[in-house]
Amino acid sequence: MGEQKLTIEHLNKNFEVDGKSVNILNDINLNINEGEFVAIVGHSGCGKSTLLKIIAGLLDYEEGSVILDNKKITKPDIDRGMVFQEHRLFPWLTIKENLAIGLDQLDKKEKEEIISDHLKLVDLEDFGNVYPHQLSGGMSQRAAIARALVNAPKVLLLDEPFGALDALTKITLQDEILKIWEKEKTTMIMVTHDIEEAVYLADRIVVMSARPGRIKEIVNVNLGRSRDRGSVDFARIKKRILVHFFEDKSLTLEYNI
Repeated sequence: MGEQKLTIEHLNKNFEVDGKSVNILNDINLNINEGEFVAIVGHSGCGKSTLLKIIAGLLDYEEGSVILDNKKITKPDIDRGMVFQEHRLFPWLTIKENLAIGLDQLDKKEKEEIISDHLKLVDLEDFGNVYPHQLSGGMSQRAAIARALVNAPKVLLLDEPFGALDALTKITLQDEILKIWEKEKTTMIMVTHDIEEAVYLADRIVVMSARPGRIKEIVNVNLGRSRDRGSVDFARIKKRILVHFFEDKSLTLEYNI
């Protein structure tokens, strides 16, 4: 992996709930390297998506620092692209027009080349002139990924991007995002509830505790690529992460790997 890209130090985030301050993220410390694929997992409500939105510059925070390439993050910027669970494409614009948003500073030829390249990147080169409602869920999400990449962000943030898709489409898009990551070399940070997805995609997996969200463990996924979901080594890493979830609920796993 490349040099250090993103540094989070002693990050704390609170929300006001019924007039009381509730701690959502507690003393988060994390370094992410250039070109790395990191997954964040944890119970619902542990602050995973909140952390991602802070990195995106969509939320502020009370204490600590979030620094990208030696610059403190205080607001959204084109150096960070974000993909949500819903594609959030503008329904009144074609797919090409959706991708063109944010490229106004470029001349027409350069803009068309970038859009064409990114439609090819996500296998949608024949669908640039259609509207979002004419695409399947998986195709719409690929278009959303392309839109997030057109400005060549340093970091791509993925907030449960495949959570609303059926199992087969999800597996297909997991392979697609890996192809994009390997080609573009973009640093990627994904929030997911799907532990198998995290093990399949990530170089490292950040396991968070229940609220207030703390980092319980950072698991290195030393499996190489072309990962076999049915292998013993894959299952061993999956179990290592699952144990944290069962610990939080005072349960135990009944199998050994």
